[in-house]
Amino acid sequence: MGQKQRANSDPNNEAKKRRRVGFSGVDAGVEAKDCITIYLVSSKEEFDAPESFVIDPVDLNSFFDDDGKIYGYEGLKITIWVSSISFYAYADITFQSSSDQGKGVTDLKSALQTIFAETLVDSKDEFLKKSLVDNDFVRTTISNGEVLKHKAFKGHICDSNVHTGSATSNVEVVRLVAGNMAAGQLYSHLIPLTLLLVDGSSPIDVTDPHWELYLVIQKKPDQEGEIQCRLIGFTAVYRFYHYPGDSRLRLSQILVFPPYQHKGYGRFLLEVLYDVAVSENSFDLTVEEPLDHFQHVRTCVDTLRLLQFDLIQNIVTKAVSFLKQGKLSKKTHCHRLTPPPSAIEDVRKSLKITKQQFLQCWEVLIYIGLNPVEKNMENFVSVISNRVKYDILGKDSGTAGKQLIEVPSDIDQEMSFVMFRSSEANEVNTVQVDDNQTNQEEQLQKLVQERVKEIQLIAEKVTRHQESSDVTVN
Repeated sequence: MGQKQRANSDPNNEAKKRRRVGFSGVDAGVEAKDCITIYLVSSKEEFDAPESFVIDPVDLNSFFDDDGKIYGYEGLKITIWVSSISFYAYADITFQSSSDQGKGVTDLKSALQTIFAETLVDSKDEFLKKSLVDNDFVRTTISNGEVLKHKAFKGHICDSNVHTGSATSNVEVVRLVAGNMAAGQLYSHLIPLTLLLVDGSSPIDVTDPHWELYLVIQKKPDQEGEIQCRLIGFTAVYRFYHYPGDSRLRLSQILVFPPYQHKGYGRFLLEVLYDVAVSENSFDLTVEEPLDHFQHVRTCVDTLRLLQFDLIQNIVTKAVSFLKQGKLSKKTHCHRLTPPPSAIEDVRKSLKITKQQFLQCWEVLIYIGLNPVEKNMENFVSVISNRVKYDILGKDSGTAGKQLIEVPSDIDQEMSFVMFRSSEANEVNTVQVDDNQTNQEEQLQKLVQERVKEIQLIAEKVTRHQESSDVTVN
């Protein structure tokens, strides 16, 4: 039987054959965070400057389908500019090619509108001509608001870019009650930044008059010498009815815009909220379960206020004296050294600090009172350990269904702000503790070490603030 003659080997023919039988690659998509850059700008010069301030969103992927990816594009690049004056936004979308490679083609405009809604303008010209020159937007919006407090901040005045100038900026906090057009329009412009920068956030109901917006307004002269109003941060507070005839304030969202963080504005805003709670005799000021960074700042502020509260000083002094008397480890009774109920009630009535928050500050007050001497640290750590074990396991360490209090960790030394996820109605989150005795002891020990480290860091910042009025805790 004769053999078939093999055709001449031609590389080009071989390549064509492979292309005919090959399969097109599956579209892996691109994560939104890898192709989107967002700038916060206040002028045309900043719009064109490559060093303009870049926003770092907490989770861009969550706005793009379930897996956070964009499909159907090659060489996709999305650049978004947000005006720090009027909070309108413009998006420039470029790509090499677009086609359905099995996963469809992501509707980019629709996805971006889920974030920016009506604040997303259609053209660059519109953004430059209107959004970056509408200096009256904030001034007009707050015209009917209530000015609560003024303060002069010495240091750097920030625009959106990285350049700063040394000067004094006049800052005031203005309150707007929701349920009117001005508050609703302003908040609708703030929602995009809130969604981008506040983890787990969702819009408030601006038609509900129980919501109040507290706005941090910076006033400074422009090049012509006219005073301009710049919104640099805000918080949303809900006013609950508290029987029999007062209110309870709950801080729901708080955000100082990135270029203005670490300069004391957030702390100033929190102090004003306490002033409101005290002056209006609210029951207390609660916070929707804060993230660690905010809780750290809050405890610094409240500790400073408690240090100026005379009714607490004698109680702290007695607690400190007790810790200096011998080793607690030699005593049969496990001391948690909690303040008396009367002190907790006095703090709530006078300073509007909740019980849970006061207990956080109480341990810092004791540490500061110890001043701290190494020989007393063993007793202090013992008290913290007893308290943590009690909170976790209850009075009986063998209690079934053990639960663990989520204690803040990974302290951010810069104390930057951002904002809160759910409700402080249940201030304590719980998770299961490992049933293994050895693992349980290790977990408890780790929590104690983290808590002591956090207390030390807060105490250091509070002490520095007391020593120098130029040092802020935020």
